Amino acid sequence: MRNYKQLSQAQRYQIKILITAGKNQKEIAELLCISGSTVCRELKRNRGKKGYFPKQAQIKADKRRAQAAKALKMTTEVIVEIEEKIRLDWSPEQVSGKLEITISHERIYQHIWTDKQCGGTLYKHLRQSNKKRKKRYGSKDKRGQIRNRISIDERPEIVAQKTRIGDWEIDTVIGKNHQGALVTIVDRVSKFTLIKKVASKHAEVITEATILLLHVGAD
Repeated sequence: MRNYKQLSQAQRYQIKILITAGKNQKEIAELLCISGSTVCRELKRNRGKKGYFPKQAQIKADKRRAQAAKALKMTTEVIVEIEEKIRLDWSPEQVSGKLEITISHERIYQHIWTDKQCGGTLYKHLRQSNKKRKKRYGSKDKRGQIRNRISIDERPEIVAQKTRIGDWEIDTVIGKNHQGALVTIVDRVSKFTLIKKVASKHAEVITEATILLLHVGAD
């Protein structure tokens, strides 16, 4: 069984933060609760000529995934297996996890709704058959976003130029199963990094840790 797993865009930004903080691949894997081979493969496949950048890494990964999905065809045998399990009231997520080949649960949902449009009854075996499942892929995950936040596009131009010390970038690295987190603060010019482990990602906890780190950075 391979240890490699697909990373989310958030995890790729976390990897970038930890690289900037001077962490090696083993340390990054431990902090993010993923395998060392996952980190190694990510940096090997998605690093550009000028280094590792999460946005470009995500684009590369999405492109490969799209090409792989396009090449993969649902054969008659696979469709029969999927439909048999759906009629036994398996969820698309459960079916996806049991197939010998990789077909996402999103693709299985697509098949179910296509079947419905053609007069089929597969959708009736879903646990919420009266509601068409909202399409999630391609949409933005808004969990954890700060209310009334100021867009990064609105910051002063001098900050983007990276010509002065004291402009900080603050982020959080969420632990496995959303248990615990790391608050990271990185100076955009010197790359001086402050890191503090916190018990939760609640706003008041993150705020307290951020204030403490900034006091340390000012000393």
